[in-house]
Amino acid sequence: MPRLRHALAAALATFAAAPWLPTQAAPAAKPGVSEVLARSPAADWRPLDPQNTFLMELPSGAVVIELAPRFAPRHAANIRTLAHEGYWDGLAIVRVQDNYVTQWGDPDGEVPDKAKPLGSAARHLPAEFSVPLKGLPLTRLPDVDGWTPVTGFVDGMPVAADPKAGQAWLAHCYGMVGAGRDMARDSSNGTELYTVIGQSPRGLDLNITLVGRVLQGMEHLSSLPRGTAEMGFYAEPAQRTTIRRVRLLADMPAAERPAIEVLRTDSATWQALLQARRVRQEAWFVHSPRHIGLCNAPVPTRPAK
Repeated sequence: MPRLRHALAAALATFAAAPWLPTQAAPAAKPGVSEVLARSPAADWRPLDPQNTFLMELPSGAVVIELAPRFAPRHAANIRTLAHEGYWDGLAIVRVQDNYVTQWGDPDGEVPDKAKPLGSAARHLPAEFSVPLKGLPLTRLPDVDGWTPVTGFVDGMPVAADPKAGQAWLAHCYGMVGAGRDMARDSSNGTELYTVIGQSPRGLDLNITLVGRVLQGMEHLSSLPRGTAEMGFYAEPAQRTTIRRVRLLADMPAAERPAIEVLRTDSATWQALLQARRVRQEAWFVHSPRHIGLCNAPVPTRPAK
């Protein structure tokens, strides 16, 4: 019996070592976030639309803001007029509330004798809180959202939707730009703008007209000194940051326009990027979340080729 056991063991060892036997290949590692972007084809990126992008020049640098005319057409048109006529030139950032918003406009906008004239821009606009969901080219997120039944992206903008109500709206994610208003829902006209600089205040959705998002230069808005007066307004005029000028890209020479492009959110690269963020393959990650939230999916930009 011992001799038989030795023979069987030797045969099994020879069988296991045979080079011709099929082996189970290790699963191929899926690409990480950086690799997904590096592999992306040129067709998955789009240039800036000069008619719907403006440049705000601050002492610390430039901020590039893309408008959302699909969701706020009247506000977008008014903002284009204001930028074209130099309305914000020389005005100021008047409010920086920690973990909330940075706001800019006319510090004397509430004082009739001192307020800067609006030129040919409209004084009053209807509220543009939502649009019909039907026909909207929404690239949906399958991940659960605590605020609304459906989320996704349209034209690079984060969108929430309610199929029962048949409505969709832009969401207050980091870097989104809104039009400040008074108590009346239709009291915004695009002269007073703000951007989200903290945790996404989704409770503001459907209460304020969102007009676009910051594509580049958020550091110049999020790193400003916080205001010490109520709601983060600056207590003293000297604390404000002066806006040097605001220009629509269409009004700028082509050579002076920001040379950046934006990842298309209706592309295969965008879907691969979302999955790479859900399931992290990078060696540093101990735990992979396998989930992504609407406001945790920033849309990338890159230097234009």
